[in-house]
Amino acid sequence: MTNSQPLVSVLMTAYNREKYIAEAIESVLASTYTYFELIIVDDGSKDKTVEIAKLYEQKDSRVKVYVNEKNLGDYPNRNKAASYAMGKYIKYLDSDDIMYPYTLQIIVDYMEKFPEAGFGLAAVHDSKPYPIVVPPKQAYLEHFYSWGHFDRSPGSSIIRKDCFDDVGGFSEERFVGDTSLWFVLGRKYSLVKLPPHLYWNRQHNHQESKFEKEQAKKINKIRKQYVFNAIMHPECPLSKEERKEVIDHMKKGVLKNAIYRTIKRLIS
Repeated sequence: MTNSQPLVSVLMTAYNREKYIAEAIESVLASTYTYFELIIVDDGSKDKTVEIAKLYEQKDSRVKVYVNEKNLGDYPNRNKAASYAMGKYIKYLDSDDIMYPYTLQIIVDYMEKFPEAGFGLAAVHDSKPYPIVVPPKQAYLEHFYSWGHFDRSPGSSIIRKDCFDDVGGFSEERFVGDTSLWFVLGRKYSLVKLPPHLYWNRQHNHQESKFEKEQAKKINKIRKQYVFNAIMHPECPLSKEERKEVIDHMKKGVLKNAIYRTIKRLIS
């Protein structure tokens, strides 16, 4: 890394976000931490998204705008954005969300404390003050038995670019690319648990999570298969006994949820 290269690359993928992208870009540019680049990759927008983004590119040399020749979709476009990154770390921010001024300073400082870590994820809760680093086995066990670390969205993460490249980036299957990436990273690299609420996730009718809710049954089935594959992978950090216990634990959870749904139907 040379002095001209940023330490962190903020990656913003966009598709028809003319209503929100200016606010998202301005939130990054307002960061107290300034050693960054902002890479915006448009996925074939039909509105003024690109026009708005390029206005910021003209004003600030840290902003770089790219436009795909054809629509790639969510996770393939996230991988495309990462391919342009020059930073040691990559930080995703969706083009309809907002980053707080202190976000980059906190997450970069925390990652720099733990050179053995490959990625950081915002945690829901912990009994210790952040940041906390945990090795692969502990991260897996905490995911299944307590904190659900790998249920986080890309906006909740910061990732070492060399580690991202090492595992091949996101799976390109819609809705589950982030879940599978955390499991793959988690079996090779330590995880830094970060404080929650480091960005604002906007809620509106055109975001990906709305479509996810409409296809919840199908998506949950796909995710369960990904989780099972992660547990059974030869490089999974859990022992055979621990894998069996995790699978039993998951089955009990499925049974518990099925009983709850049955009772709810009976009393409704």
